[in-house]
Amino acid sequence: MERKDRLNRTLDIQRVRRYGKSIAHPFFVLIFLRDKDTQNAPVGIIASKAVGGAVERNRAKRVLRSAASALHDRIRPDCMLLLIARQAVLDHDTPEITEILSNQLKKADLLREQAQE
Repeated sequence: MERKDRLNRTLDIQRVRRYGKSIAHPFFVLIFLRDKDTQNAPVGIIASKAVGGAVERNRAKRVLRSAASALHDRIRPDCMLLLIARQAVLDHDTPEITEILSNQLKKADLLREQAQE
């Protein structure tokens, strides 16, 4: 995922956390906020100390970033996403997390009907 596709401004993250809707899963929490001004569906990833030490937090963020990157072209461009890692994500590999994230995005109605090229 390119840097321009990441949600990294503190104010944006706070806004998504405060006003967004969340869908919880044992591996991560998906929080999304529809925003008409957004053009590229930025994705933010958070891993707190509850996930583990620095190595575990970085691994959790890498796995979630890879899953989000694989699905980024299918995500609607008018929303901002925030993924909050949970400790259970460390026990699974990227393809499994990608499938679960895809299901969560479908549940939230955040996927396009067909990927635009």
